[in-house]
Amino acid sequence: MSRVPSLSRDNAVSVHQQPLWDRIEAERKMPTANIFRSLANAPVLLDAFLSYANAMRDSSLLSPKLRELAILSVGHATGSEYEIAHHQSHGLKAGLTDEQLAAVADGTSTELFNDLERAVIALARESTINVNVSDESWSAAAKHLDDQQMVELTLTIAWYNSGVRIMGLLGIELEDSYRK
Repeated sequence: MSRVPSLSRDNAVSVHQQPLWDRIEAERKMPTANIFRSLANAPVLLDAFLSYANAMRDSSLLSPKLRELAILSVGHATGSEYEIAHHQSHGLKAGLTDEQLAAVADGTSTELFNDLERAVIALARESTINVNVSDESWSAAAKHLDDQQMVELTLTIAWYNSGVRIMGLLGIELEDSYRK
């Protein structure tokens, strides 16, 4: 159970928060995910949170497939059921196969992942577990991506590390609709 109230449009503290709920409903899946319902307790920060997440998703040169591999790798490295469940469908939309989704936790298959994909998975996992990454891991990805893409990959990995920690700290539960 979440450690803070899970808010909705109907119990928002102020009518001034209604535009934020309009935004959430326009930009995100419905029903509203539990993470947004919990973050709505800090509406100004939730608004900024959404803007940052949208910029990473919509303005990045990093391919959606690589982005989802990085996100799912963070989820697996931290054991975040919520992150993994929410990004399985995004991974499929980005071009990952069911076999790849099942293999991301390991991420070393040369049959399912190319060199770049394995490098992204390894970098995300190493950063998540150790914070610092080796020059070898960085170089394995950087030989395929330009500096802008590497910064975008770094920000994606860091952002989703933040996300899993937010979910852990707030005790945000996975919605029943995502449980298999």
